[in-house]
Amino acid sequence: MRTVEGPMDEQCVSMGKAAKMLGMSIDGLRQWEANGILIPVRTLTNPRRYRIADLHALMHEDVTGIARDTRCILYARVSTKTQQEAGNLDRQRGRRTTFAAEQHWTVAALTDVTSGLNEKRRGLQHRLTLVQEKQAAIVAVEDKDRLARLGFHDLESDLHAFGVQVGVRDHEVQEDPQELVEELIALTTAFSARIYGTRGGKKMGAAVRHTMAALAQEGVSE
Repeated sequence: MRTVEGPMDEQCVSMGKAAKMLGMSIDGLRQWEANGILIPVRTLTNPRRYRIADLHALMHEDVTGIARDTRCILYARVSTKTQQEAGNLDRQRGRRTTFAAEQHWTVAALTDVTSGLNEKRRGLQHRLTLVQEKQAAIVAVEDKDRLARLGFHDLESDLHAFGVQVGVRDHEVQEDPQELVEELIALTTAFSARIYGTRGGKKMGAAVRHTMAALAQEGVSE
């Protein structure tokens, strides 16, 4: 950590303000500091302060004299083959590609057709490998659930630790009811399998699917 004597540079902000500007947690900032990605300054009597120019560079905004890394991974996901065949995956990827082009980002696209609860997704694992190899500085997704149904902030913190920003489209997402049902079944099956074993998990998942189908049928008849 750099220590400066005398008045603090007016172009510096507090740790909380820096975290808000970057859209990350204070723990993430500490991890960045430990990894040498973003080093704060402080006076002999003041806590950490972050130079605004350094923050803007990491936010990929125009800052004179600072090179910006615009390598981006677009990640799109749907839960079922039916959604893929309906064109949902292509439309999701297309919207993100258009946005990335407007930002002048260099793009690579990865996709998955599986539950957002599945931690062994091929596209997800490939993306993490690229991040670890420092092949990207940005990960862009349609919304948080595309990246992970559970544990989004933990995954985001891990990406931040590698100096990678997560770009989430700022809009209200219309959830697909069928996808939510599939996610519920996947979650129930996974937790039941831990308690009752694989066979018990499958039985519980089948029971939930049958119940949801019955409820949907009742809704139609009404």
